[in-house]
Amino acid sequence: MSTDLQVSTGPADEAMTDEHPTAETVSSLLGDDELVVASNRQPYSHEREDGEIVVNRPAGGLTSALDPVVQSAGGTWVAWASGDADHDVTDADGRVGVPPEDPAYDLRRVSLSDEQVEGYYYGYSNQVLWPICHIDPSKMNARADFWEHYRDANRAFADAIADETNDNSLVWLQDYHLALAPRMIRETNSDVFCMQFWHITWPSWDALQTCPQYEQLLDGLLANDLVGFHTRQYCQNFLDCAAMLPDTRVDRATRSVVYKGRRTFVRPFPLGIDATNRRHLALSSADTRFWNEFRDEHDIGDTVALGVERLDYTKGIPERLAALEHFWETRPEWQGELTYVQKASESRTQIPEYQAIQDFVESEIERINDRFGTDDWTPIVYLNEYLSKDGLATLYREADLGIVSPRRDGMNLVAKEFVASQVDDPGVLLLSELTGAHDELGDESISVHPHDTPGFADAIETALTLPETERARRMNDLERLVHSNDVYAWITKQFRTVESIQHGRDVAKKSIQRQ
Repeated sequence: MSTDLQVSTGPADEAMTDEHPTAETVSSLLGDDELVVASNRQPYSHEREDGEIVVNRPAGGLTSALDPVVQSAGGTWVAWASGDADHDVTDADGRVGVPPEDPAYDLRRVSLSDEQVEGYYYGYSNQVLWPICHIDPSKMNARADFWEHYRDANRAFADAIADETNDNSLVWLQDYHLALAPRMIRETNSDVFCMQFWHITWPSWDALQTCPQYEQLLDGLLANDLVGFHTRQYCQNFLDCAAMLPDTRVDRATRSVVYKGRRTFVRPFPLGIDATNRRHLALSSADTRFWNEFRDEHDIGDTVALGVERLDYTKGIPERLAALEHFWETRPEWQGELTYVQKASESRTQIPEYQAIQDFVESEIERINDRFGTDDWTPIVYLNEYLSKDGLATLYREADLGIVSPRRDGMNLVAKEFVASQVDDPGVLLLSELTGAHDELGDESISVHPHDTPGFADAIETALTLPETERARRMNDLERLVHSNDVYAWITKQFRTVESIQHGRDVAKKSIQRQ
């Protein structure tokens, strides 16, 4: 279609039907469209282990949630070839059918050199875009070679995507790793429908302009027909930023941007989890022996608070530890009673800031335990080793408090995983005001501000002393929200928005043809 016809005012936020979506019903919304998903992370990787090629699949996250949808719909998934045996099983074009036991779609693998991965992923994506979007530009490392590798990697992705598309394709790009790819795709296919979901926060204009390449990033994203964010505020921030780009026209009424002859719609789509699967996992992992042995091994108190996250400076772990220390210091009656379990995963240790946060967290936990711990009670249990999905499900289920207190987070799915796992005696969710999840779950959680140490400690006490009826009411309401707004509802809302945009453009095109 001609880009100058793309003037539909577009859809309002799509309402859900009474029937809850599944992978199969979601894929049916595509109609004749051929789905092409693109992400940095692949849904299957091939690795060499003991001379054999084995298939690894992600244990959770977005790729595992999207996989059944793509299996049902068919199509292609384009992703970085991260496995050391990935190309041993692909054809000459880098394709392999997945899942291996019963192929339902093509996985198109993009080859990147070690130097490109270092610059594109560990460099520009996570030392420029990540700190800027999380409002911490002091941690930005804007090396010129990082940008060059980011641009080259996006070109490699765009070329692979273009190979897999035709005019009936629906290209769905994921996240901040691929901000330039949409504009590059337009060079070979100007008519294909492109949509992109940005999984982290989108910053204010003041923060974005600290990035030297902000114009190129906006130019790339505005080549999409639809851009999605977790919250209305991130959408507003994006529109504010787009308005600063020369030759753009921002339509606040329709939440869209006209740029280079194309109208890009901007919409909030709060990401959910596979809540039903998470609940089933919590129910099936009801191994009381594991839990009792865990408590005895670590000298855990009668009440348990839990935090689960990567060791990332945005997650607010140091601020949480400060609040816990203040809590035990000012409320000595909880010494020996409350144990905090920190499940932490190493992350991006090649980046100095990430190694520094790991070192600091571990030293702080040791110091606090030395200060308050006794022979039969450990204030903080630190778990940084591998934990099975059943083990993690048990921690989620048994915890009395789930503490989710990032300094900044686009959504935070741990909060939703905790809620979906509370299948027994209901616990309480403490949730940072600075997360996207707070927009959905804030009313029924206990809100905390990670930088307000005394207030954070007060919130812990409030959560611990809630009457049982109030705990149950809050958790029941949270469970309804998490289950009704799950990952399949998230996908459905986006595909329905695509359908509405396409319908509006068809109507506009026919109207012009009749004139």
